[in-house]
Order: sequence, then C-alpha cells, then structure tokens
Amino acid sequence: MRYPQGGGLTAERRAFRESIRMQAADLFVLGNDNAVVAKELRVSVRSVQRWRRAWENGGTAALASAGPASRPKLSEELFAVLEQELAKGPVAHGWPDQTWTLARIKTLIGRRFHKSMTLSAIAQMLHRHGFSHQVPARRAVERNEEAVTGWVKETWPNVETPWRRSGPGSASKTKPASR
Repeated sequence: MRYPQGGGLTAERRAFRESIRMQAADLFVLGNDNAVVAKELRVSVRSVQRWRRAWENGGTAALASAGPASRPKLSEELFAVLEQELAKGPVAHGWPDQTWTLARIKTLIGRRFHKSMTLSAIAQMLHRHGFSHQVPARRAVERNEEAVTGWVKETWPNVETPWRRSGPGSASKTKPASR
C-alpha cells in the first residue's frame, strides 16, 4: 500500500507479507491448487498465480522480500553534509539573495554530490528531516510593536468591511428587495 506522503510499507508490514508468501510456498510443496492456497491464506487467486510462477522459476528464495521499493538517494551521511551546505546560505553558493528554493537545492545537490533528484523528491526528503517550506518572519529593526498592535486593534476594524449583512437575509427569489 502506498501513501500520499511518499511512504510505502513499513518493515513490519513487509515481513508480514513475506511470511504469507512463505506459507504459500509450503502449500505449493504439498501440491495444493491455486484456489485452495488463496482461500487458505485469504488472498487473491491472481496473487497466488504470480507467487507460484516465481516459486517455480526461483524456488522459495524468489518469494523473499526485496526490501523497500525505493531507497533514499542521499544517505544520512550525505544529508548531514547537505544540511551543512544549506546552513551556509544561498549567497555562499553564488545566488544573489538569501532564499533557498527547491530548484536551488536541486542544483546544489547536483554540484556537490553529482546526483539528480526531482523537486518533489527533494521536498519529501527535506520534510522527512524536519525542514519546513515556510519563510521565517523578518522584522525591521525600526519596527514599533506597540504602534502595530494599536493599528491592528483600532484602525484595521474600520477599514475592513463586514462579511455579513447586519440584518437577516432571505433566499427567496420572489421577495422584492432581493431583485
């Protein structure tokens, strides 16, 4: 089962599915029919057919789990190096401003590690390691917090228009005031 967050099966779930396939191999040795094996293990006949073909071609070893479907392109050691490079800032790597974008990080990964990753893979990798896409709030040195708070409480409500009418509305199309 795949998840929209880019994950996959957990190690426990992979081991469970492998144990089901190994039970199927034991039933194949006994000469059971595909439908019987499917009913016994509570799986589809089609899966049993696929497992039987693999078992006939490669034995029980062919039914063993091959591990996770995808492995991260950057190991934990390489990600630690990437994190140090990101901490230096974009200006240190030749960009004119202090904004990291996925495209810039992709370029940095290509330059530093000679690996190519998609933007979505980079975003997932950064999210997995606790990075956020949010831009940190920057405040001017001259900012007066008391003046801002007063403006938000006193001036802004007068500028902002109310979302609803002051009186009750009507959904009737025959009411003269609604035309």
